[in-house]
Amino acid sequence: MKSAVETLSPTRAKLTVEVPFEELKPSLDAAYKKIAQQINVPGFRRGKVPPSVIDRQVGRGAVLDEAINDALPKMYIEALQENSLQPLTQPEIEVTKFEDNEALEFTAEVDVKPEITLPSYDGLEAEVEAIEITDADVEEQVQALRERFATLNDVERPAAEGDFVVLDLRAKRDGEVLEGAEVSGMSYQVGRGGMLDGLDEALTGMSAGDEKTFSSQLVGGDLVGEDVDVEVAVTQVQEQELPEFDDEFAQLASEFDTAEELTADVRERLGRGKRLEQAAAARDAVLEKLLDQVEVPLPETMVTDELNARRQNIEQQLAMAGITMEKYLEDEKQTVEEFEADLDRRVREAVAAQFILDEVAKTAELGVDQNELSQHLVRRAQQSGQDPQEFANHMFEHNHIPDMVQEILRGKALAQIVESAVVKDSNGAPVELKLLLPDGTIGEPGAEGDEAAEATDEA
Repeated sequence: MKSAVETLSPTRAKLTVEVPFEELKPSLDAAYKKIAQQINVPGFRRGKVPPSVIDRQVGRGAVLDEAINDALPKMYIEALQENSLQPLTQPEIEVTKFEDNEALEFTAEVDVKPEITLPSYDGLEAEVEAIEITDADVEEQVQALRERFATLNDVERPAAEGDFVVLDLRAKRDGEVLEGAEVSGMSYQVGRGGMLDGLDEALTGMSAGDEKTFSSQLVGGDLVGEDVDVEVAVTQVQEQELPEFDDEFAQLASEFDTAEELTADVRERLGRGKRLEQAAAARDAVLEKLLDQVEVPLPETMVTDELNARRQNIEQQLAMAGITMEKYLEDEKQTVEEFEADLDRRVREAVAAQFILDEVAKTAELGVDQNELSQHLVRRAQQSGQDPQEFANHMFEHNHIPDMVQEILRGKALAQIVESAVVKDSNGAPVELKLLLPDGTIGEPGAEGDEAAEATDEA
């Protein structure tokens, strides 16, 4: 077999392949065997029909077609390997010449991974916001903890913001109650939001036994975004009573003996979370710096596919949340054009980052062992709320393991880039990344290996 490659663009190649007829013999033999199993010829057992009889009964052309269908994928892959091409999409294959007992010629156009010249990424400089934990941050967490142990007491007064009410709701359109738009006996905190526009305003000032009708728009179902009349009836108004934040509460709500110890733990946990957030910001900032230094040609087909996938994912998430795209854009204060431009920019940056990280992993000769793959599969399963064994089985059955391996390699490459960078916070203090552990704590020197890399990946 002979092959030649023509570069159509930095991300598009055209292979021209010539295969001598004798090299097609294994595929030709396989074609005869397959057809022999499919036809019935008097005087011959199934599967034992001679090629000459198959030629008369079925036709030599059908056998040649079957042989080509078998041979083309193998010859295409062999041509890719001969020319060191890494395909990104399915090829467009065209048979340009084929006659019985003559050479097969075909062409294959395909998007390929671009060649990238990596600059040195040692010492890349980036800045992130300094970690700040205010007393207000701690108080907010303490307040949330107190609310978990709060009690609700009935009150004989109009509802105010922060109160809980037990209510019945039903939505009507043209006087008819809409199917699936009724709830009864639901507990709701006034001012919480997240249900129907206008509900909080309607509930404020209502007492037990009051009823009211207001106009709103549905946030889910077939009539999402449609104007409806909503009838709300309040059956109870309840005031939230929070427990005192003292030593007794600390012993009830935690393993600590004093409120002071509990407060210190809350502050420490906030610090760990903010360190992980800072690590994520450092990762993005360093990668952005590297992207600015590298020109990465992008295959438009791949960009378009990724754009469509992300757009569909966003629409599905909004639909599950009962939010229309129009409402989402209104809340984000974006026009459709601004949304599309921002999505296009983020997709192009993400695709470019993938190519760069793949090249870093290749250049650094990074590898993945079985333990790393197993841990990654478990994390991915937990993130998607699936059983780890079922998730792993699905990945193996659908041949997604190479994708998982590539994810791990990219995470390792990113960790290597970030850990070799010089990152400072907005106060000029160095940001510790090499010793950062997955729980947000700082490890001891010498423990920065896999765990620190995992922390950067997780962030």
